[in-house]
Amino acid sequence: MRIVILAPPGVQSLDIVGPAEVFWEAARRLGDMGAYDIQIMSTGAPTVAGTGQLRFMADRTIFDKDEDIDTLLVAGDPAFFDIDPAVIAWLRRRVPTVRRYGSICTGVFLLAAAGLLQGRRVTTHWECAAKFSAEYPDIDLDADAIYLRDGSLITAAGVTAGIDLALSLVEEDHGKDTSMIVARYMVMFMKRPGGQSQFSAHLVGQMSETTLIQKAQGYVLSNLNRNLDVESLAHEAGMSTRNFARVFRKELGITPAEFVAAARTDAARRLLQDTTQPLLRIAATCGFADVNAMRRVFTKTIGVSPTDYRSRFQTSSMPSQSAVIRHDEVPERKALAMEMALATSHPGALARQGTRGIRV
Repeated sequence: MRIVILAPPGVQSLDIVGPAEVFWEAARRLGDMGAYDIQIMSTGAPTVAGTGQLRFMADRTIFDKDEDIDTLLVAGDPAFFDIDPAVIAWLRRRVPTVRRYGSICTGVFLLAAAGLLQGRRVTTHWECAAKFSAEYPDIDLDADAIYLRDGSLITAAGVTAGIDLALSLVEEDHGKDTSMIVARYMVMFMKRPGGQSQFSAHLVGQMSETTLIQKAQGYVLSNLNRNLDVESLAHEAGMSTRNFARVFRKELGITPAEFVAAARTDAARRLLQDTTQPLLRIAATCGFADVNAMRRVFTKTIGVSPTDYRSRFQTSSMPSQSAVIRHDEVPERKALAMEMALATSHPGALARQGTRGIRV
């Protein structure tokens, strides 16, 4: 089975190496090194410069005589490569001849430019999502997915997500057991928990260019532990509630409530990463009514709990995780005492259920 990875100049090296290692290891475990024939296809040059000062010897170029391809994957370039018309022409000619095709990271831009994504649902790296949506507004983009399958098309977020994509293809070809063996060997999740949101910055691209809306957003970021319902924010902006909500959504594509939730979550993420504060204090500081409310929002928007997020992303300069008070490890009476003390020191901080003031 021939797997061809199209590698543009400046390719993200792991977009090639990650999937290639998965397919190679699967073949090794199957006892059939011919199970996957992995080839690197360049856009013209015999070698391809990748990130990390790596260089790849191409097996073929797009100008060579066509050979059968089972699976065609387009790797990405983190610098947003120029789109070569010759590459577009090659993709348009070759994609209809393959069993399945897809992209890793910004490789999706090439497929989109070739007109091969119409009516399809795709993903790309979270940092590139806004650019992709601006250039291709008619293509359905899920900016949170690690990878997405839509018929014969499969797209991945980028970098290590190419490994997730390849594992899913191995499972499709040779079953879950083989894919699980490869995942364990590579010390990978068979299917990692959560989406890209756990890695991205929530507020990127969510700040307004309109002065009055900016004023309200600034108020949110400075007063996370206050009531931040839409009426209060409209008052801060000096606008009517109805007009404020309309302008906010029209300009940013989200409601004021969704922005408040994102701001609180983003602040909580930073505290979880950079401090050893207990979850109760973080929840109150960031405007959540209690730890359960914070957990619900994290699970819904990021796909992991606050405790799981901290265990993954807390900076190495922090004390060991054993020194962090974890809410799910605190005895019930101690947790209650802490909550009462917090409520005393911050009147009204835990008065409401859920996340304060994020209703529309």
